Amino acid sequence: MSAIELQPFLHDARLSVAAPSFCASRPDGRIAGGAEGFYHGDRRFLSRLEADVAGISGAPVVGAPVAASHGEDGQLSFVTVLRGLAERTADPATTLERRRDLHPGRLVERLTVRNAGDLTARLRLDIRAESDFATMDTVKAGRTGVPLAPTALGGDALRWSSGPLTAVLTATPAPDRLDAATGTLGFVIELAPGESWQAVLECTAEHRDGDLFPAPPADTAPWTTPAVIGREHDLAHWIARSHSDLRGLLLTDPLHPGDTFLGAGAPWFLTLFGRDSLWAARMMLPLGTDLAAGTLRTLARRQGRTVDPATEEQPGKILHEVRRDEQHLDTGSRLPPCYFGTADATPLWLVLLHDAWRWGMPEHEVEELLPHAEAALDWLGTYADADGDGFLEYADSTGRGLSNQGWKDSSDSIRFRDGRIADAPIALSEVQAYAHEAALAAAALLDAFGRPGAERWRQWAQRLRERFRARFWAEDEHGRYPVVALDRHKRPVDSVASNMGHLLGTGLLSTEEAALVARRLTAPGMDSGFGLRSLDAGAAGFNPLGYHTGSVWPHDSAVAVHGLARAGLHEAAAPLATGLVRAAAAFDHRLPELFAGYPRARYARPVPYPASCRPQAWAAASAVLVLQSLLGLQADAPNRRLWIRSRVPAGYESLRITGLTVAGLPIEVTTDHSGAVDLRAPRGFTVTVEH
Repeated sequence: MSAIELQPFLHDARLSVAAPSFCASRPDGRIAGGAEGFYHGDRRFLSRLEADVAGISGAPVVGAPVAASHGEDGQLSFVTVLRGLAERTADPATTLERRRDLHPGRLVERLTVRNAGDLTARLRLDIRAESDFATMDTVKAGRTGVPLAPTALGGDALRWSSGPLTAVLTATPAPDRLDAATGTLGFVIELAPGESWQAVLECTAEHRDGDLFPAPPADTAPWTTPAVIGREHDLAHWIARSHSDLRGLLLTDPLHPGDTFLGAGAPWFLTLFGRDSLWAARMMLPLGTDLAAGTLRTLARRQGRTVDPATEEQPGKILHEVRRDEQHLDTGSRLPPCYFGTADATPLWLVLLHDAWRWGMPEHEVEELLPHAEAALDWLGTYADADGDGFLEYADSTGRGLSNQGWKDSSDSIRFRDGRIADAPIALSEVQAYAHEAALAAAALLDAFGRPGAERWRQWAQRLRERFRARFWAEDEHGRYPVVALDRHKRPVDSVASNMGHLLGTGLLSTEEAALVARRLTAPGMDSGFGLRSLDAGAAGFNPLGYHTGSVWPHDSAVAVHGLARAGLHEAAAPLATGLVRAAAAFDHRLPELFAGYPRARYARPVPYPASCRPQAWAAASAVLVLQSLLGLQADAPNRRLWIRSRVPAGYESLRITGLTVAGLPIEVTTDHSGAVDLRAPRGFTVTVEH
């Protein structure tokens, strides 16, 4: 018997998202157990919704996005053949179709029974519904909630209630039978040949105190619509699907409803996450700066103001995540509703502010955030380096929080090459890189807006760069490489891992060092053929299905691709980018949070990680970052400058890319049959073509 609670698997589930709601079901549309359900605001409002025909065996044949919506998230259709019903020959005659439309706080299912046979179809359709109002941490830990007893509302609805939570399921037309004791709505149906019958089920979810982070108005999208036009191309499909998925993840700040940000992902992380929301907004900058501005302001309103060991809040620090309730994780951790246990969100906030300014965020909006930037810099200089050795490190100060506080935040993620797990406090390599980039970025902002302190932070970055070069490099039979981290004893944690990809393009590495990193990332131990493994296949702790110990995270690979492109190492970036595009096609262009790190030489398709979020904000936004990297597109809107590559890699010829913007003005890029790139820039912009 397992000593740990088993997280439910989702790899074959059908998920639709309309934040702060989502729905997870089986491939045939049934909601019947595990993590399946209709959720709103981290609570499960429906834990069961099954449609069965008495005495008939159903055979599911379709479970896919509704074609008319072009894959718009939240709309799915399921078709089940009702075998043996009204059949004269071996051909199926009668089908049950469930069309699911998801909206924030509302699930609508349109049921249609069609008789295409030559005989009359007589059937009893029973809808069975349950609600347990389980919390997300309960579901994620594999624990089961206790179904609540509903009450009947007239003859057409069931109502569940628990404290501030209410779920109501209504049927139109009214059922022939409603049994509150079993949560059953029954319909007696008779269909002549060629006839059909329809009913609508609608479940509404309500929290008496309102939504923690409400949905934006319908059709809100704080970015332009990207498109890759030309010959059939998987990159185009990945871009289009990501656009619709990201719209489904969009949330607003109740303190200022005009500000939007991306929830990290469904089902487990559909809320504000500092690191995830910042990275996703940064990846989306070539489509506009409104999302970045909303994300920056939402986090700035919740920036740390005091020292609170219970939440790990510190003045100037950017938070990790916000929930309505305390989380009880299966590792034994207990995270407070507003939790600051992250080492990287604060420098990433500074980098996003700088990059949004470079892409054309209005100057008055940038200037309004500069006091928050100065507070974030104070955190870097005062609190981030707890032991005074000149590096940013973290340690869980509560004994109940996250033991690792970088993006690889599982308890076993930071380990030596021989498999030993590193002890905290830990100084992660990529956090040093983010901090270096943040200090230089902040210095540029301080200079541009006439504020003091720029030179101090440039010198701080230079000293960090020198210390990093002296302490974070190791050597093996393949040469020198940057290690993952320093442990509590300041020993190099010497595994070869994808963390090094995040160092590229941050200014921390020299040209020679960047080339060494590129060589490591493109070696067979790291490149799976579908993206970068989080840990090299030769490490003692490697597990292709390990959450951070051998799996492939699309955002991680995309960050490395972008870093390689920024370092001018396009030949190394191209195959990694192509691997991600290849993987996206295998997942119907909705890349999950992560997938297994098995080599492409073994399996022609990437193997799912069974508990991945789908969609995940930074996995979806990676499509835009990969496109930007393939084009070599960079912006300096304050100085009216753009950069572009002269040629794209093979496979990306004869395309037209629209929907890109700088300073709110459109950019259009075309590639001809030879791969040569042409950029149509806004008037007044100078374009530099890099060969």
